Amino acid sequence: MDPGAGPTTATPNTDGAPSGGALHSTDTPAAAVQRWAFVVSQRYQHLLDKSTPFLLYRWIVFCVIAIIYTARVFLLQGFYVVSYALGIYILNLLIGFLSPQVDPEFQDLSDGPTLPSRSSDEFRPFVRRLPEFKFWYSITKAFCIAFVLTFFSAFDVPVFWPILLFYWVILFTLTMKKQILHMVKYKYVPFSFGKQRYDGKKANSTETSSLLPRD
Repeated sequence: MDPGAGPTTATPNTDGAPSGGALHSTDTPAAAVQRWAFVVSQRYQHLLDKSTPFLLYRWIVFCVIAIIYTARVFLLQGFYVVSYALGIYILNLLIGFLSPQVDPEFQDLSDGPTLPSRSSDEFRPFVRRLPEFKFWYSITKAFCIAFVLTFFSAFDVPVFWPILLFYWVILFTLTMKKQILHMVKYKYVPFSFGKQRYDGKKANSTETSSLLPRD
């Protein structure tokens, strides 16, 4: 070392390697997993949004999943409690699907549109409490979860399944009877078939005939 040389200065680290203690919270494995989960959820939501207009294909997918689940339960001869819970959940979804968004019994207390009770009333589409897409998504997800549960023996509780089936049929009958009586009482149908249309030619011919001079 040259004794006449001045004091040496430390050369800064330009290799881009982080020094000790320079790690940020975004560089942790938990943050990376969180970012990955966010990207997956975005892509999943994008696929759901794209599938919204394909009503027939969505329900075909649901029927395939339901058949697969039914076949698995039939072959295993078990998981009847899971199937019973699934049936109760489906019944709850069905009630929301068949019910109006605003109950006509409390219509006077709200400012929402009323359901048409006569054919001369203005057309108003039936607004459900549970929209069709949410109904399809919820029931499909329920069947998928039930299918996954059939792989865990802890959920295969031994039970006399005819009792559960009989109780579910009674519950379904009473619930549907109440729902149908509600429809009859307030005169609404839980389906919208579109606004009534008139033939343009027929309308034009009627207008022309009305303009013709009469004797």
